[in-house]
Amino acid sequence: MNKVSENPFKNRTAGDMPLIVVTALFVTLYLVSNVMAVKVIGFFNLFYFDSGTITFPFAYMLGDVLTEIWGYRTTRKIIWLTFLCNVIMVACTQVGVWLPSPEYMAETAGSYNTVFNYVPRIVVGSLVGFLLGELSNSWLMERIKSMTKGRFLWVRTIGSSAVGYLFDSLPFVLIAFAGVLEPREQLLMIALQYVMKLSIEVLFGTPLAYAVIVMLKRKVLGTRYNG
Repeated sequence: MNKVSENPFKNRTAGDMPLIVVTALFVTLYLVSNVMAVKVIGFFNLFYFDSGTITFPFAYMLGDVLTEIWGYRTTRKIIWLTFLCNVIMVACTQVGVWLPSPEYMAETAGSYNTVFNYVPRIVVGSLVGFLLGELSNSWLMERIKSMTKGRFLWVRTIGSSAVGYLFDSLPFVLIAFAGVLEPREQLLMIALQYVMKLSIEVLFGTPLAYAVIVMLKRKVLGTRYNG
């Protein structure tokens, strides 16, 4: 009886699965955040922030997980991959904008065009902020990890994010909402985005990062986390 040949890459793929899953979620959250950012939420005509602010900190949390488990060099490659995916999203959605639609779908086509004509501007601002913020976040997290000898995970997740969010929120709002919001509203949005992102990081992102890192340390590295 002939034996079915074993796939030589089977075990390797299984071992890479945690990295694949975290990377997929990381990329997805950035794409989703950029689409959600089209809608600006306002309270009492005083506080403004884009709805992508809600999901964005969880992408940062996954960036922390990537750096903690796989290191800065691997995370940097994934950051550039995410950059490419954002560019592809803009290119594909713009093709959809340019293509004609039947008259009876005019309202739907108009809504689509309104959203995705604005997305490129969001993505340009997001990509500048993303590269500045995420690369600085990942680099600083690894530096803090070295300085603290791998202890105090919360110090590096919150400390690196505090710097990363500043580099991200400032260029994002200035580019994405220039001419759309008044300067005062832009400054309020920058401040509120920064506070909200960091608050979500502290209250939800860091505890979730602890849980994910403990699980991945055991599964990927076969070690226990003592930080």
